[in-house]
Amino acid sequence: MITTLSSREFNQDTGKAKKASEIGPVFITDRGRPAHVLMTFSDYQRVLGKRKNMCDLLGVKGAGEIQFEPAKVQGLIKSIGDSL
Repeated sequence: MITTLSSREFNQDTGKAKKASEIGPVFITDRGRPAHVLMTFSDYQRVLGKRKNMCDLLGVKGAGEIQFEPAKVQGLIKSIGDSL
């Protein structure tokens, strides 16, 4: 179930918005147009598809065994002779 609140309603009763987000997304409008969506963090993770990032991997047992060989960066450093 989608709940729609105006920005004013949201500002006056954030608790109501938080409770409503446990049932479904909450659309927050500015001048009658949807501007923001409030959802629970677990719903947000579900929407993202629970993608893993580097921070997530650091907490995973055995993450040190993951092969990672980044490409060498070239052309970012200017030698001193070039600036003279």
